[in-house]
Parts: sequence; structure tokens; C-alpha cells
Amino acid sequence: MELLLSVAVSLFAGLVMSRVVKPLKLPAVTGYLIAGLLIGPFALGRLGVAGLGFVDFDAVEVMKPISEVALGFIAFAIGNEFRLSQLKAIGRQATIIAIFQALSATIMVDLSLLILHLIMPSQVTVPVAITLGAIAAATAPAATLMVVNQYKAKGPLVDLLLPIVALDDAVGLVVFAVSFGIAKSLIGGAALSAVSVLVNPLLEVVVSVLLGSVLGLAFTFFERFFHSRSKRLCVAITFVVLAVSLSKLEFSLGGGVEIGFSSLLVCMMLGTIFCNICKSSEELMAKTDRWTAPLFVLFFVISGAELDLSVFANWAAVLIGVVYIIARSAGKIGGAAISSRMTHCAPQIQKWLGITLLPQAGVALGMSITVASELGEQGAIIRSIVLFSVLIYELVGPMLTKIALTKAGDIHDKELNPVVEEPKLHR
Repeated sequence: MELLLSVAVSLFAGLVMSRVVKPLKLPAVTGYLIAGLLIGPFALGRLGVAGLGFVDFDAVEVMKPISEVALGFIAFAIGNEFRLSQLKAIGRQATIIAIFQALSATIMVDLSLLILHLIMPSQVTVPVAITLGAIAAATAPAATLMVVNQYKAKGPLVDLLLPIVALDDAVGLVVFAVSFGIAKSLIGGAALSAVSVLVNPLLEVVVSVLLGSVLGLAFTFFERFFHSRSKRLCVAITFVVLAVSLSKLEFSLGGGVEIGFSSLLVCMMLGTIFCNICKSSEELMAKTDRWTAPLFVLFFVISGAELDLSVFANWAAVLIGVVYIIARSAGKIGGAAISSRMTHCAPQIQKWLGITLLPQAGVALGMSITVASELGEQGAIIRSIVLFSVLIYELVGPMLTKIALTKAGDIHDKELNPVVEEPKLHR
């Protein structure tokens, strides 16, 4: 009962807040996140009424499977942007920009925090600086995709943005694994392991792509046996949920070699293979997008409830977090501007692309959980800084993305206040 009540309250709160923020011309995503804060442990949850609000973070954790499935559908939808016809035009640009802006963010954060280390060495150690620099590479695809969908954004910037966001995850995984391996060796005094630093992260990317490709082929094969829209939609949902669940598998091959999967990469490849093979993929992807609307509302409300306001009590985490946010933003914006100019993108892309890459959430939080579990006290500091930055990025990022897409001409005035047509009933 409590779980179902939490789902109902989350949906209702998200819908209400989306109407509240609309006159302020804020994206619906921002309203969903604020709704999560209001029903979370620091607001309505303090009343202690289970189900009416999230009384603690354990109650939020119970909703985690919903968030994981929602991220799976988000990655699946982004796979639609990797059609071969489109990749021939922008594939090279997207790859170069994705790698360059991610590494630029990492380098800027590393340099800024290493300078801060000289000022306050006890608070910002070298391992902390290196690890945060790696986490800075990650970009959250969810908020970006929601803003694009809400305002029906279309144009050169959107065409380039979604593939970059998808590729960013792969780049972030490799950068994080390498930097985190170095950080652990500095703390423990152990020698660097080529297996943990290079082999495991590259293996994770490869096996994730392979698993997603196999599932995409299987999806395309089974889909042809069903002709009604409802059953084909069920097949799509089945394979996305299957992809998310299989992504949880982990294997050890001995010698320090570990095989794990990225659910974002697996689901992205599932969508990519399906969209490039199935002739009716566009119709089915559109149906899937409509079905997932309530799921995405839940995802962002839950994300808002996960935001830990207690980090503001730690002045050091706030200070380091501010430096981290400024440095990462400079790296993303500057890196995107330089690399888009190198690849001869249009002027509006050079100017506005970097701002759309600022949102950060799920992937970064996942990395911070890994760090907190393995680095002890220094891991706890990193976790607090990431929580603070995610709080800021999640609340501000969608609004900045909307502004950037509008300035670039990919959101038109008529879409800023979209009119939703009511479906007609057929008798």
C-alpha cells in the first residue's frame, strides 16, 4: 500500500508543480524536481507519514527500480538518433566533440582542484581532485531529452546534441575508471594495475555494446510476429526492461578482470540496432515515447527526492562544490565551443552547444556511490560534493538547456507554450 501511495503522490505532485512552473516559463523537468524536494525527506517527509511523502532516503531507495527502468527507456530513445543515414552526416563531428568536451571538463576540474589543494590540502587531497575530475566528464541525458521532447525542439543543435550525450556516457566510463584507479593507488600506495585502469573499463564498454546489439537483433526478430500496436508496444517494453535487468549482471574472469555492463549503453545499442533494421521503427518509437511519459515524471520526482539538502551544512563541500561547478561548466562550454569550431559546425552550435551539456545526475551519482564505498573518508567528501553539484545542475540545467536551444533557433516561439490537443473519442 505504501509503495502504491508513494507512486500516486509522486505523480500528482509532479503534475501539479509542472503547472506551477509553467507561468514562470520553466521546463516541466524543473517542476518535477521541485516536487520531489517538496515530498522528500527534508519537507513533507518530515511529517513521518509513510506513503504521503518520503520519510527517509531508504523510502526513496525502494523506488530505485522505477528510476532504472526510466533511464533504460531514455537511453533506448536516444538510440533512435544513431540512424546510419544521420551518422554519415554528423557522426564524425559528434564523436570528436563528445570526447573533447568530456576531457576538457576533466582537465579543468583537475587543475582547479589541484590549485585548491595547495590552499586547503586537508580538505582537497590529490585523489579527491583526480576523482572529481573524472566524474565531471559525465552528462545526464534524461533532463536534456525531456526538454527536447517538451518543446519539440528540432534543428542542427538537437541533431548533434543527442548523439553527443549518448557517446558522453562511454567516454565518462573510461575516464572515470582510469582516474579512479590512479586515485586508489595514491591512497593505498599500491602499484597501478593495467587491468583495473584500462582493461576493465574498455571491456565494460565493449560488452555493453555487444549485449545491446544482440538484444536489438532479437527485438527486431520477435517484433515481426506481432501486428497489433498494443502487442508490439509490449514487445518493446519487454526488451527494454530485459536490457536493464541483464545490465545488472557481473562476472569475474580471474586475474582482476571484471565484466560489468552499463545499462545506458546496453539500452542505447538496443534502440540503435532496432531503429536501423526495423522499417516500422519510427512508428513504434513514437508509441513508446507516449507510454513512458508517466514513467519519466516519476523518474524526475524521485530524482528530486534523492537530492540531499544536508550537504549545505558542510561548508567545505559547498566551497569545493562551487569550484567544481564553475570549472566543469567552463570545461564543457569551452571544450564544446573549441571542438565544434574545429569540426566546422554552424556558429549557433559553437555558441550554445556547451550549455546544453551541463546537466549531471544519475551517472555521476552512481560513480560517487562507488567512490564512497571504496575510499572511506575521502570518498564521503567526494559523495557530498557530487550531491551538491547535482542539486544545482538538476535545478538549473534544464532551464539553461531550454534557453540555449531557444537562442540557437531549435525551439520556436510557438513551442514555448505548446497547445495539447485532446484526443477525440470515436463512438
